[in-house]
Amino acid sequence: MFNPSKDEVRRFFTEAWRRRANSVLTPLEILAVRWMEQHPEYHEDLNAPDALEREYGVEQGRSNPFLHLSMHLSITEQVSIDQPPGIKQACQLLASKLGEHDAQHAIMECLGAMLWSAQRSGLPPDGESYVECIRRRATRD
Repeated sequence: MFNPSKDEVRRFFTEAWRRRANSVLTPLEILAVRWMEQHPEYHEDLNAPDALEREYGVEQGRSNPFLHLSMHLSITEQVSIDQPPGIKQACQLLASKLGEHDAQHAIMECLGAMLWSAQRSGLPPDGESYVECIRRRATRD
């Protein structure tokens, strides 16, 4: 299992962002850059010399761009391999309703709820409830 440190995650995003126009990128970097391009509100953070040290506490009223972008990548990977089973279809249904980007933001809420529940209960993440949460969002009027 891949378990990068906070600095490694931040370095991955800032380096891919810096190299995007002048270097050959890996497939994962290409995906990351596509998500970064859709979030201009994070470009200042991605370009900041102190990006590795910046804090994004709740009291600052800002979301952590590196966490947000990591969730985009995680969801993209989950959908590409249909893991947990059913997520690909549920995501496609939601994306047909909201568009891919907004669908991913809705899925992030389901992902966050699943992870919070797993941490709280001490049990493994429940992929079935995660996919069901996405399906519910896709079938709401």
